[in-house]
Amino acid sequence: MPAKKYRVTLTKEERDDLIQLTSHGKVAARQLTHAHILLHADEASSEGGLKDTDIAKAIHTSRLTVERVRQRFVMEGLDSALKPKVQARRKPKKLDGKAEAFLIATACSPAPEGRTGWTLQLLADRLIECNIVDTISGECVRQTFKKNELKPWLKECWVIPPKQNSDFVCAMEDVLEVYQRHFTEDEVLVCMDETSKQQVKETRIPLPSGVGLPAKYDYEYERNGVSNLFMLSAPLEGWRHIEVTDRHTKQDWAYLIKALVDEHFPDKKIILVMDNLNTHKLGSLYATFEPAEARRIAERLEIHFTPKHGSWLNMAEIEIGILTRQCLKRRIPDQDTLRREIMAWEQQRNHEAVCVNWRFTTEDARIKLKSLYPPIQK
Repeated sequence: MPAKKYRVTLTKEERDDLIQLTSHGKVAARQLTHAHILLHADEASSEGGLKDTDIAKAIHTSRLTVERVRQRFVMEGLDSALKPKVQARRKPKKLDGKAEAFLIATACSPAPEGRTGWTLQLLADRLIECNIVDTISGECVRQTFKKNELKPWLKECWVIPPKQNSDFVCAMEDVLEVYQRHFTEDEVLVCMDETSKQQVKETRIPLPSGVGLPAKYDYEYERNGVSNLFMLSAPLEGWRHIEVTDRHTKQDWAYLIKALVDEHFPDKKIILVMDNLNTHKLGSLYATFEPAEARRIAERLEIHFTPKHGSWLNMAEIEIGILTRQCLKRRIPDQDTLRREIMAWEQQRNHEAVCVNWRFTTEDARIKLKSLYPPIQK
């Protein structure tokens, strides 16, 4: 083993000070540890100084700590060995207004080729490449985004309507006029939409929540099929019904509409609002029932389609969103459980007769969505 480079030899005064320091124990634990290291490493003592590994084992510290304390004692003295200077953390460099604007504009631009998005390091490198700054860290970039509350890495899936499209605004105003109509006792407004729910089985028994502890679910699960959910909503009546099916074919839609006409509202004319899906056609009735039966059902309906990329105009989507948050946002193992849970939710909500308070009007659309309206050709 090579000879020690930094040898600790304490004077009588230094040793007495260290013994007194360790005897009353009213100093920081770090100082006590360093004092014990120096006392054990003192070659002027009767023991002649212990090995670093023996010192580390005796006072429950690392060998590197012992080495650093000996080095500071020899190079800087007793005070430095007992109280090493704590290096102040460098604060991240702040960007000026020009650099900050460039950073934000870059983060909002398309990512470099081969990348799905900008990283903090990529943005820092770009600032240096463009001679905006000489040096910059990723932490500085992160702090800039935090200050501006900007998260350029997040993306939202959104329904973007077409600009200046006459077909869109025509269908939009048609639906909005329906929502503002005064219905007679023989009429009812019904909105229809559909979604899906994947059934998921647990592979391990979840752990229940406790005091200060959340419930725990294993990340592993077993897929158990997908069910289609037809949502029927009468927003002015405070009524809704969800039909759970295996598929969403023309026949499934036709049987849903037949039940709507014959069972749910047998004595009323139904003003039906829905999206323009290929199965949501009166032709689906003729593909499922005899012509006379299909015509009978069709004559009970007055259909209004929401525009393409304008499904937000369908009030049934509001009910689907509430159903998802209140009932479906969890693991449901099979279709029978799904039906049972949805039925319980449906009965409670129908009992409360929760209506939809729709306030967006045609006049509002012509002001707030002016960019969707085409210019008038003269």
